[in-house]
Amino acid sequence: MSGAFRTAGQFVVILALFAGVAMLSSWPAYHQIPDNTGVMVLTFVHGADRKGECRRLTPEEIAKLPPNMRRVQDCPRVRRSLHVELDVDGRNVYRADLPPTGIAGDGPSKVYQRFVLPAGKYDVAVRMRDTARAEGFDHERRETVDFAPAQLLVIDYRPESGEFIFR
Repeated sequence: MSGAFRTAGQFVVILALFAGVAMLSSWPAYHQIPDNTGVMVLTFVHGADRKGECRRLTPEEIAKLPPNMRRVQDCPRVRRSLHVELDVDGRNVYRADLPPTGIAGDGPSKVYQRFVLPAGKYDVAVRMRDTARAEGFDHERRETVDFAPAQLLVIDYRPESGEFIFR
């Protein structure tokens, strides 16, 4: 008889463990963002202009180079930093100078910023400078977005068209 009680006891313990695991798999409810909010993400990868201009080599400089490395121009590899700004309803929420990636500083700059905002209408402005100019911006877009609860709005940059995309 003690074997039957033991088996029944093991069954009750296992059943209690399964019930506990099943309960914890759906409770407490986890939400990545609070209710009645959405997420705006500013994310892109872009390479700015080179820091210096290409220089034409003289015939003497070309002759000094090994035959397999002779070239007509000497162009620096290092890229400029990107200056990026994001405004929401006239308030600046993000401003950064993004350095180029890579060991030689010749890779693209990268940005990924996430903003959780209450649902509603917003005037969004994003600006970027990727050239040598000291003031102003080379690329800019303003748009009014109607932000729904649990919406994901991605702001991306397309270098082939030279414009920001809101999707």
